[in-house]
Amino acid sequence: MKLKKIIFKNCSLKEVDFSETDLSCALFDDCNLDKAGFDNTNLEAANFRTSINYAIAPKKNNIIKAKFSHAGWHGLLYKYKIEIS
Repeated sequence: MKLKKIIFKNCSLKEVDFSETDLSCALFDDCNLDKAGFDNTNLEAANFRTSINYAIAPKKNNIIKAKFSHAGWHGLLYKYKIEIS
């Protein structure tokens, strides 16, 4: 599915399956992405800065130039079960 430049604003996107979707340049503004699925998803230049609870595996998705907040690092590294303090 192609959803380039789509804007999700103040959304609850819990358990949404975004697998195989083109979300390049998408804006996730203040969204809850708890248990949302991202597998082979194009997230190039997508903006997640104000969203929470996302879990995105960098090796399985295109995240080139995607934007994340400092507080959201765990959403990218959850798979590796590392601890940062």
